[in-house]
Order: sequence, then C-alpha cells, then structure tokens
Amino acid sequence: MKRILIIITLFISTLLVGQISPQSKKITKKFFPDSESIENTTPALQKKRGYTNYKELLSFLNGLVAKHPKKIQLTFIGESQKGKRIPMVRLTNPNEKEKIKVWMQGGLHGNESASTEGMLYLLDKLLNDTQYTTLLDKVDLMIVPMANIDGYLKQDRYAANGLDLNRDQTKLMAPESIVLKQAFTDFNPEVGVDFHEYRPYRKDFAQLSNFGITSLYDAMFLYTGNLNVPENLRELTDKVFVENARKVLDENKFRHHPYMSTTKVKGEIHFNHGSISARSSASNYALTNTISSLIEVRGVGLGRTSFKRRIQITFLIAISYLKTASESMKLVKEEIDKASQLKNDAVVTSTRSVYKDKIEAIDLDTNELIELEVTLRDALKATPKITRKRPIAYLIDADQKEIIEKLKILGVELEELVQDTEIIVETFLVKKYDKNTKKYEKMNQQTVSVKLIEETKKFKKGTYKVSMNQRRSNIIIEVLEPEAPNSFVSFGVLKTSKGAMLPIYRILN
Repeated sequence: MKRILIIITLFISTLLVGQISPQSKKITKKFFPDSESIENTTPALQKKRGYTNYKELLSFLNGLVAKHPKKIQLTFIGESQKGKRIPMVRLTNPNEKEKIKVWMQGGLHGNESASTEGMLYLLDKLLNDTQYTTLLDKVDLMIVPMANIDGYLKQDRYAANGLDLNRDQTKLMAPESIVLKQAFTDFNPEVGVDFHEYRPYRKDFAQLSNFGITSLYDAMFLYTGNLNVPENLRELTDKVFVENARKVLDENKFRHHPYMSTTKVKGEIHFNHGSISARSSASNYALTNTISSLIEVRGVGLGRTSFKRRIQITFLIAISYLKTASESMKLVKEEIDKASQLKNDAVVTSTRSVYKDKIEAIDLDTNELIELEVTLRDALKATPKITRKRPIAYLIDADQKEIIEKLKILGVELEELVQDTEIIVETFLVKKYDKNTKKYEKMNQQTVSVKLIEETKKFKKGTYKVSMNQRRSNIIIEVLEPEAPNSFVSFGVLKTSKGAMLPIYRILN
C-alpha cells in the first residue's frame, strides 16, 4: 500500500510540476535544509511564490546595465517561438589583459528554475560583490540566463513546439537551438557550462529498496566520455575543472556525484553514467574542443523547496569554474591548441562499459541513507565499436543546402571548389537500412550500415569541402559519418534508403 501511495504521489507531482513537492518536510530538514547565506537580490528571491517572469528578467538585466555600463553588455540573440526576445549578457572588466572566454547558460529546460535564478544571482555577485568582481579581470563571460523562455514561463521542460532543446544540438530543428548555437559559435569560448536541475523523485525509483528511494546528491557533474573528444581535454575537464568544483561542494557540505540517469534494459533498471551523445550540450560543446560540463542540481518537481540551497549550489559551481578558468588560462589554451592538432581515428560508434557498483540513496521508508548495488552503464569507460581512418576532408554535394547551413551554425568552416575537379574519394553505399516509424524529437530516425567504396570521381564547381584541419573537426565526424547515432543521417535530416549513395564523401589523401 505504501509503495502505491508513493507512485501516486510521484505521478501527481509529474503532472503538476512546480505546484506541489513530493518531498516530506522531514527529508528536507534532515538532508536538504535551505541556505541562509543567499541574499534576496534576484526577482524570484524577492517574492514568496513563483519564479522570475519575463518582465522581471528584463528589468533585472537592464538595472545591472544601468549601474555597470562599462562591465556588462545586453544583447538579444533572437526570438523564442512565442516571440520573446532571448537576452544574452557579456561581462568583463575593461582592461588590456589576456582573457579566457567562458560561456554559461541556464533554463534550457523550462522547469529547471534554479538554473536561471542561479545565473541571475551570479550576475549580481560578479558586478556588485567585491569578493568576486576581480574574477572578470581575466575572464570574458557570456551568459544566457533563460534559454528556453516559452518553456520557462509555463514551467515546462520543452520548447513551444514540443522539442527538448538539449536533444536538438546536432539536428538543430528548434529556432532557439539555432540562435543559441550560433551565439555560442560566434563567441567561440574555451570553456562552456550548461546549468540544469534534475528530478530526484522518479517513477522507477519507486521500484528500488522496499518502498522506493529518492536521490541523495545535491549536484551531479555531466562531462563527456565521447571518444572523438581528445583525451587531454577530457582529463583537463575532470581532473581540474570538475575536481575544483567538487572540493568547493565538499567544503560547503553538499553531496555530489558524476551524473547518473536511469534506463530500462530488458525490464531491469540500469543507471547511465556520464555522456557520449553529441545531441546534448555536454558532449556537443566538448566536440568543438571546448572544456565542457553540464551541471545537474537536485530540484525538478520540488517547487520552491530548498530553492535557496539550489541557487547557492549553482552559484558556487559557477564561481569555481570561473576561478579555475582564470587561474588555468594558459593551460587551457595550450591544451585546446594541442587537441586541435590531433589526428586520431574517427570513432563512429562506441559502447558503454557495463558493470555492478554501489550508490547511495535516501530510503523513503526509513528516511535514512542506504547503499544500493546497481548496474552502471558507464560512458566514461566507453570502448570503440566502429572506427575509421580519419579523413583529411569531406566533400558534400552543392545541393545539400540544409546540412551545409547546419554545419555553419555548428561553427564548421567550409569552402567551395572553384572549378570542376577529379578527386579520389571514399563513397558511402547504404547496404542496410531501417526507418523508425515512431518519431523521436519530431524526426523519423534512420539506422544504416554502409560500405565504403574508393573511386575517382569528378566533382562540380561549387561542391563543398570540409577540411578536418580545424578546431571543430570532431563535431564533423559526429554529424557526417552516417552510422554515428547523432548524425544527419541517423536523425533523418538527410533522408536516404537501401542501395543509395550518400551525397557525402571522404578524402583520405
């Protein structure tokens, strides 16, 4: 009976996100007491109910600009689907020092309110608190505090057209995805951090322990295990940036863990650990040779419960990343340059390592910490499945305007052949083909198996050449190799069929 009541509570809270909290006062008091150190400086913190609305957001940002016109610039990168202009702010102390570029964003999922409020709190502190203002001496910081305005204003994860903006970063179907990615590309940061919140009361958690569990961790760090991201950048992210943030959380007695989410495998609950997928920001940013992290703070479905605590955690992690960026600027720039010169094989597909491990959680029957043995599917210990020799360039037929435009938005540099040219290439012949009739993120996904055929082929003037000698070369592999799980072919952006020759070609020499 108790299990049934827990499931009903979780179901109702899912339907009424932000209206009720499934968390008992006993658990809140024992494990997640609210922060006493956060000041009521942002719009949502100055009221007892609800969150920062659009009018309050603009008023807050304009107030900062009026007070600090030399340190902050406010621009708009485009409009949401409902016609709301998306604000972006750039902060730095005007001086002649070399700087490191850092990108931060919040509110990509509209029901993760503390991520937006944490960004607003960060803005206030960086501009008004002398403890933090000097961080801008060597940091050029760009912040999009409310990336998914339409979803945020109705407390909905998704954009107005139903797309999840953190599953849309290679196919680029939503207007918000396009303008956000274009702004990211134009800014060209060395460090990128995407702030989120996660749901600590999941339906499948009700099946664990005797009467269900809830997540213990105040924050989870999501960083990539994608094998096309150079190992030196993966190491720098984990061992320097994430490690420094972990220490800050330890000092403030906040619990943390590498990112985990649940999935069902043959009816059994498994825990996905880390990320490989280029469709979301953690790997997508990293594939452009950027130090990248996605931060998940415990909060979705809790309403205003522990709201200041969640804002403090977001703020502390953001400050830690800014301090690390400032102190490690030379190292970061050197490692990005080194990564951009690497010529490793292209990893088209990879497999997570699967093993048993133990995690901590809060037992909903006893309100005590317990240890659970679970199956982990670990992206941070991935192994290659399909690999190919890295080409020196790809060629794309001139009529493929849609994928050319998406490559440009992703920051990929292209050139056009100035005359008809014969080139030895590898062509892609589709040997096996399957189309998923059920749409995912508004697209019919395609699964293909291809045969590479070497031939000398004449390419017309205007054919696009995509050199792999560029900083963002690794994202090129992810979108152009057809079997890659987030490629233009796999997502159905480039439609094909069995027996077709793809309009994409590989140059090896």
